[in-house]
Amino acid sequence: MPEARTQPSIRRDFVEWHRGRQPYVFWALDVDTPAVADSVARHARLLADGLLEGYRRQPHVTLDVCGFPSPRPADGDEFGPELLARQLAALRLARPGPFAIAIGAADSFLSAPYLRVRDTQGGIAALRRCLAIDGAHRLLGDYVPHVTIGLYARSLVFSEVRERLLGERRDSLVFPVARLSLMAYAPAEIGGRLACLADYELASGDWRWHDAAPAGGLDFLRAAR
Repeated sequence: MPEARTQPSIRRDFVEWHRGRQPYVFWALDVDTPAVADSVARHARLLADGLLEGYRRQPHVTLDVCGFPSPRPADGDEFGPELLARQLAALRLARPGPFAIAIGAADSFLSAPYLRVRDTQGGIAALRRCLAIDGAHRLLGDYVPHVTIGLYARSLVFSEVRERLLGERRDSLVFPVARLSLMAYAPAEIGGRLACLADYELASGDWRWHDAAPAGGLDFLRAAR
């Protein structure tokens, strides 16, 4: 059996996926602090020879996806304010409070290296239950909470990559989570920066759209409160 290798990302516009639609919206925990950013950068340097250049995503932990915003969703990867309204209603009914997570050692998927995230107090699981619609998540596959370090640019021997990452032992960072964020990115830009559209405050249940978002014809999303 051939040895597993990393799967390189290609820097191009995947127009067959987004078909000109933008942005792509998802729920996440914003963990962009100096300590987490430093850990991401330090591990990225370990793999600098194999990572795609220009990865600029801020550290975050994805919880679930919404998709492409549309006032009249027609495809399975589109959504409107009704989806957000149902998720916000579920959050306010369950009232999950602030919690902490542990961000620790590095590991890797075949497509990307990452920092492990441990849901030490069950807060991530509680939020994901609220975001699920009729018990189902839009983010498909086995869910592994993590902070992405970058994307692979070359096919590397996977076991050697993991050995390099796992050899960098560091203490876990305890990260207090006070809010859930609605984030977005431009799908035509691989690894581009994220925009924070809105925040849900766990302690109070307050929902706040950021002044500059949504922009670019997305005002219809503000119907979700």
